[in-house]
Amino acid sequence: MIESELDGVSRIVSAVGTCEFGASVDEFLRHYVEFDMTCIFAFHPSSTPLLIHDGYSASVSRNALSSYLKGGYLLDPFYVACTSDVGDGLWRMADVAPDEFFVSDFAASHEVHPCISDESGTLIEEIGYVVTLADGWRATYSLMRNRCGEQFSDDQFAGLTALAPLLSAAIRRHVELVSATSSERRPGEIESVLQRAFCDRLTAAQFRVVNLILRGHSSQSVAKELHITEGTAKLHRHNAYQRLGVTSQAELFRMFIDYLEV
Repeated sequence: MIESELDGVSRIVSAVGTCEFGASVDEFLRHYVEFDMTCIFAFHPSSTPLLIHDGYSASVSRNALSSYLKGGYLLDPFYVACTSDVGDGLWRMADVAPDEFFVSDFAASHEVHPCISDESGTLIEEIGYVVTLADGWRATYSLMRNRCGEQFSDDQFAGLTALAPLLSAAIRRHVELVSATSSERRPGEIESVLQRAFCDRLTAAQFRVVNLILRGHSSQSVAKELHITEGTAKLHRHNAYQRLGVTSQAELFRMFIDYLEV
């Protein structure tokens, strides 16, 4: 490492457990790549998420961030990755997202997707480090480029991947220190927001299909995930839409957003 990189590592170590941690990691990584925004979230399957670092631009809507934290996160591919069997390391969102995620309403929503509410609009790419923490928690540290930029190149991605052991250890220790002083970071027995929004009006099978549709899965992908035929997936989707009084994925998403805003 050159002197500036060693200085960056020193700043990260000094900032662990403090409110300057996220900014110090951002500053360090800017020696390697350019990016527009960052964030660090800690996720747990039975708890609301914890915002560890808010590296969004000043123009990102705080209302959108609030809606994300209230339940929009359930549709985020990185949340799903953290609560499934996706391994630790650096991932492109495109590699962990469902097949129709990038044409889903969540991916383009100014109301619940914080980075889309930024004045620069639609993201070009988001990549994220997935880090396993203690007690069932996992974290993601995301780097985002807006539409004025371009995707991270293979060489840039490889260079960032090489930093995963360093960043993962720092993030893990930071969350441990912060968690020791706040009960907010303990998981609780909470019911899924998606369940509260839809489950009482749908059968179990219909709810599972709606859950996946909202996250950006096509009928073919739903069938694969649930080990059913595509025809059965389409039938459950049709029946669920009838019960909910909607006719499209957009109306379904609107119903979910309206629920979050109540």
